[in-house]
Amino acid sequence: MDTNLIQKVSESFAKSFSSEPVLIFSPGRINIIGEHTDYNAGFVFPAAIDKGIVAAIQKAEGSVSTATAIDMDETIQFDTDNLDTSNLSGWASYVVGVVAETQKLGKTVGNFDIVFGGNIPDGAGMSSSAALENSVVFGINELFGLGLTKYEMILISQAAEHNYVGVKCGIMDQYASMFGIENSALLLDCRTAKAEPFAIDFKDYQLLLFNTNVKHKLSDSAYNDRRAVCEKTAELLGIDALRDATEVDLEKVKDQLSAEDFQKVVYVVQENNRAQAAAVAMKEGDLVELGQLIYGSHNGLQHQYKVSCEELDFLVDLAKENSDILGARMMGGGFGGCTINLIKKTAVEEFKKTAVTTYTEKFGHACSPYEVALSDGTHKI
Repeated sequence: MDTNLIQKVSESFAKSFSSEPVLIFSPGRINIIGEHTDYNAGFVFPAAIDKGIVAAIQKAEGSVSTATAIDMDETIQFDTDNLDTSNLSGWASYVVGVVAETQKLGKTVGNFDIVFGGNIPDGAGMSSSAALENSVVFGINELFGLGLTKYEMILISQAAEHNYVGVKCGIMDQYASMFGIENSALLLDCRTAKAEPFAIDFKDYQLLLFNTNVKHKLSDSAYNDRRAVCEKTAELLGIDALRDATEVDLEKVKDQLSAEDFQKVVYVVQENNRAQAAAVAMKEGDLVELGQLIYGSHNGLQHQYKVSCEELDFLVDLAKENSDILGARMMGGGFGGCTINLIKKTAVEEFKKTAVTTYTEKFGHACSPYEVALSDGTHKI
């Protein structure tokens, strides 16, 4: 955990408020494999990481709530007794949205002061939004004794994203951020919301992320469009979600879908199978097979689901040229963000230099390498 970030948030809170805050760390997440399967009730393989949101929160002394995002040097005020959810935008949507969704459950949320900052790069696909949502709901649960379970908290966070941000996300991001286990990844069944923890030991290999430092504007609308295609296809098949479909089933409705949409739903079924196969590969210690599944995931995201972009594809192609990398793929919603690479530990420093140099030559701006450790989920510091 970043002690400098904790200090920065604590000092910022102390400048504005006299009370002693509760300090919370809420992590971002990576996802080893299983992309866009969560909102299809499928399997995903996320892990909480040691980068995220630090929040200082305490009951307000007056009749107004104050929230400050120190990274953006922005402050908003609102009254939880008379909450106005119209015209929300940016990070305020997450904070106020969480309060509104908590109130819908009949919970009384008093006014509070919160100051937060993070060390997840914006748009990197490591889910800073879920980390922020979880820090707020965890904090108000602690302050006001709301008695929410962690599972209820993540449903509140997800609903805030749906109803106030407008992204119809699945449950993976919030779940991984809240329930993460140090040094472990979670094979999460998004239908049952039950997860099997896998202690991660890649032996001579490790995970390395590269942030493309781009976020193309298509992302939110394209995400919702793809979700709609998946739901429409499940309805055509008379099933609850694409998790229940096979490729043979999809052939039955092929003539009712455009060629592009057919490839999207085929991708989802194949990716769900890859996520389960990855669990077997990990149990057997077969990192070569795991790497091939990761490459297969990117191929599907690029050519079938079509949520990749030139920058992501460039970094994955670069990884394929390096025999010390077993697998690489884009991670997250797409159209920018990070690639995740399974790379030999002894090759990390050299590949960082090569990737940054060649990427900068190609695109005129650098990509950013990140090494991450796997963390516990949202908790008091």
